[in-house]
Amino acid sequence: MPIYKYQRNITTGPNGTTLYFRNAEAEPRAQELGEVAGWHYVYVPTATVMPEQPAGIDWQLATLTDALREQIKTASRPCHLIADRMQQMIRGAYSLEDEQYFSRIGVGAALGVYVFQAGEMNALLAFGAHVEAVRQWGKDRRAEIGL
Repeated sequence: MPIYKYQRNITTGPNGTTLYFRNAEAEPRAQELGEVAGWHYVYVPTATVMPEQPAGIDWQLATLTDALREQIKTASRPCHLIADRMQQMIRGAYSLEDEQYFSRIGVGAALGVYVFQAGEMNALLAFGAHVEAVRQWGKDRRAEIGL
């Protein structure tokens, strides 16, 4: 699942123009992820046939380091939407107060200063399993866009 990068070509003036990348006409289409240090990063699905790109945008295959991948995730609107949905999925089953409660008793038990009451350990484990399932869902969605 390659990620490409390009620099927009901007012509200033009263009749100025901005050249963006040209997307495929058929599905699956490429998706712009975000901008980092003046470069715009685009996820291009393997099956996508991209049209010839405008000469002025410097379209090229991106070499992703772990640091750059994290910067793209931070700048990426699709990643922000995934994170928002993950939060909604957790809040749909557990309130913020529930999460804080499980955090307090989990840390207390880990430090040996709290003893679980009847049913608390099972409730904490169920919460943890739900959160991990949501996190996996988010990882799967980010992998679908090359991140």
